[in-house]
Amino acid sequence: MIKKLVFAVAALVASTGIAFAQVDVNKADAAALDAIKGVGPSMSKMILEERAKGEFKDWGDFQDRIKGMKGKKAMKLSEAGLVVNGKPMEAGMAKPAKAEKTSARTDAKAKPAEQKAAM
Repeated sequence: MIKKLVFAVAALVASTGIAFAQVDVNKADAAALDAIKGVGPSMSKMILEERAKGEFKDWGDFQDRIKGMKGKKAMKLSEAGLVVNGKPMEAGMAKPAKAEKTSARTDAKAKPAEQKAAM
């Protein structure tokens, strides 16, 4: 009976991808940061350099100070075990990536298609 319960719990944990090891960006060294899936040596270095200027206050501050750390990427790192001041990122906390500007080149490509449709 206990074996079945242990097996059920293990299967549940494996299917949900719960991260047991949490790594706080304000306390971790480079090796601990590198252990998080999605964080490599260059990102670890960037995090440590920014943290030297002052600890990260919250997820918003972390996203503002770390280049490329927006929305989905921050949420994935949080799901992998990264925390800021002991707190994982919650749904709705993610800052969306900035909207890309439409380039003149993209507009030029769209105009011939629009002209063909008008004919």
